[in-house]
Amino acid sequence: MLDTSTKKRIDDCRDILVGKLPDPKSQIEQITIGLIYKFMDDMDKEAIELGASAKFFSGDYEKYAWDRLFDTKVTASEMLNLYSEAIESMEKNPNIPQLFRNIFKNAYLPYKDPETLKLFLKTIDFFEYSHSEKLGDAFEYLLSVMGSQGDAGQFRTPRHIIEFLVQVVEPDKNDKILDPSCGTAGFLVSAYKFIKEQNKDGFTPDEQNKLLKNFVGYDISPDMVRLSLVNLYLHGFIDPHIFEYDTLTDESRWNENYDTILANPPFMTPKGGIRPHKKFTIKSSRSEALFVDYIIEHITPKGKGGIIIPDGIVNNSSYTTLRELLIDNGLYCVVSLHQDVFRPYAGAKTSILFFDKSISGRKGNILFIDIENDGHQRGSQRYKIDKDDLPFAIELIKQFKTSNKALEVNPKDYDFNARSINIFDLDEKVYPHYKQNLTLFANTYIFKNSSTESANRLRIKDLFKIEKGTLQSTKAEPGEFRFITASDELLTHEEYTHECEAIIIAVAAGGSLGKVHYANEKFIASDLCLILTPKNKKTNVLFYSYYFKNIRSLLVKSLAKGVGKQSINKTDFENFYIDNFNKDIQSEMGITILNSKEKIIQHQKIINELEESMINQIELIKNDNLFAKI
Repeated sequence: MLDTSTKKRIDDCRDILVGKLPDPKSQIEQITIGLIYKFMDDMDKEAIELGASAKFFSGDYEKYAWDRLFDTKVTASEMLNLYSEAIESMEKNPNIPQLFRNIFKNAYLPYKDPETLKLFLKTIDFFEYSHSEKLGDAFEYLLSVMGSQGDAGQFRTPRHIIEFLVQVVEPDKNDKILDPSCGTAGFLVSAYKFIKEQNKDGFTPDEQNKLLKNFVGYDISPDMVRLSLVNLYLHGFIDPHIFEYDTLTDESRWNENYDTILANPPFMTPKGGIRPHKKFTIKSSRSEALFVDYIIEHITPKGKGGIIIPDGIVNNSSYTTLRELLIDNGLYCVVSLHQDVFRPYAGAKTSILFFDKSISGRKGNILFIDIENDGHQRGSQRYKIDKDDLPFAIELIKQFKTSNKALEVNPKDYDFNARSINIFDLDEKVYPHYKQNLTLFANTYIFKNSSTESANRLRIKDLFKIEKGTLQSTKAEPGEFRFITASDELLTHEEYTHECEAIIIAVAAGGSLGKVHYANEKFIASDLCLILTPKNKKTNVLFYSYYFKNIRSLLVKSLAKGVGKQSINKTDFENFYIDNFNKDIQSEMGITILNSKEKIIQHQKIINELEESMINQIELIKNDNLFAKI
């Protein structure tokens, strides 16, 4: 358990370094090196107290011992030179294990300010440990402040999401476990803790030794490898198996298979794409697609796993073959995460895919879950809150996995939305595109591509002619009529494309996504909107504009897709089912709406007059004050 004083000292170290190293990753690397340096010296002192001799700082390296740095005769400049020389040469120290040489590989001091270093090392000097587990707590907290390595498309996986994924997959003590893009080894540490929790009677020394050898991590970044090695070592891994390895282009470890694979691989593909070797099943240059393929290829015949992927994988038509591969290899659950899960570092829309090759006879039988509450506030701050659907989702997934048929999910039992189906048994009339695209987008199935259960329903395209808007808002110019943007800004343009009654719906506009506008005038619409005009003259457009306002959130939930900025595809939109109301009902309700709108206009006029009156009163008071006696 991390104590307050340790947390404060970690924060103090970052505060000292931030002036020289603004990048959190660089701060963490320097704090990591400093902590390990001090930790090695602590172990030397402990060995001496027990009657043995120093191991780490001995021979030619004795001059770098911690106490030598703080010798009163050593000036700040000499301390800087001594410490800098020590960390750069430590990877060649023959007195320390290979693990520690790997940790110091390519280490260097990135600033040359003696006073900053002296203050930093004095703060590190306060850390005292009788056991590495306490240092492990400090290091875990340190890693928690590291968010985005954006240039590499890497985003730190939040701890609660790691634990959710591990608890669903349930790694076993006999499993060989891999994270092929391990970052700081968060998944491996969590899996190890889970296995220990499931085996409370503990392990014999031989069992413990065998268990620790079962955890393997790859990462392309030497900095991430260093952090992983430290993280695992501080959690009891004497000889952690973390390798600097390019999973997608290097095939030297291709023949290594694993019983459990857990991963949140990088989403970003460099310009020009990845140039993978030729052992992959699919043909792609995208990193996220290749990682999914890699994981499927390297799971043993009865293996299992979980992987976080960008939503393009579950829906983009480019990945249909990859989705077929997932279904053929035991995909049994898709969990849709909201767009704020990785904030404040990234607003990426992601899903988690769970698969188990040991599940037989259930091809296409999949549980889809949409998580709205993950125990943290939506937005950039991500404070902890009471609403947390993840524990209940774990319960539901395990219940589904152990059953042999589709699970009836009762919405009253859970606060989140979920549905179990076999995607090969779907009604093609309701899901007209699933066979061509084989989408795994959770909300497509959860919300049934419809706003109603009524038998008297039609697709939107059966009731309305649907066109895309044409003009970009940046090209809007003054004119004689209204230009409707996604957020309905009151701009005008010299030419117009429509003079009719219509519904305009924003389909690609961030916070305005799904916003509905009614028009009965000359107008031109933004290219971020769809324009709906009735196919039948008896269709009441005003009534349906409010119908679409009513189902806005459902439309967005069901149809909005995209990893970064979400949007609604025109084809998906026009095939969405809505109520086909009786013309008399439309007309009657249309009159009610029209009367209400007239009342709104009257009230708005009164509000505007009152606002103007208050402004005028202020002006009068100002004038009176101007001539008042001082």
